[in-house]
Amino acid sequence: MIPNDLRYTEEHEWVRVDADGVAVVGITQHAQDSLGDIVYVDLPGEGDEFEKNDVFGSVESVKAVSDLYMPLAGEIVELNEALDDEPELVNAEPYEGGWLVKVKLANPEDIEHLLDADAYEALLSE
Repeated sequence: MIPNDLRYTEEHEWVRVDADGVAVVGITQHAQDSLGDIVYVDLPGEGDEFEKNDVFGSVESVKAVSDLYMPLAGEIVELNEALDDEPELVNAEPYEGGWLVKVKLANPEDIEHLLDADAYEALLSE
């Protein structure tokens, strides 16, 4: 099930822009399924700034380490600190408790350039 209220990247990150204009970023169900059991999440620090497509961290699973790509330019305003002790939240709740970072967007209109649920589903079926 691909949530309709999110936007997606071709690298399998998802983005939800909250009412305050801050974007919540995570990885998709497909990404965590592909990775397998996640054992460690390496995230940047609060205040770090990234451009679109910059590597902002990594996810380590029992199979591999995968880079995380920033879907939109902005500044990290919050980290999901629960992942320090429970990285498996990314597997269990990829769209809820397993979010990664919150980002104050440099260009909020850039969200329109990300994939909607239908386009992401089409990407997965290729």
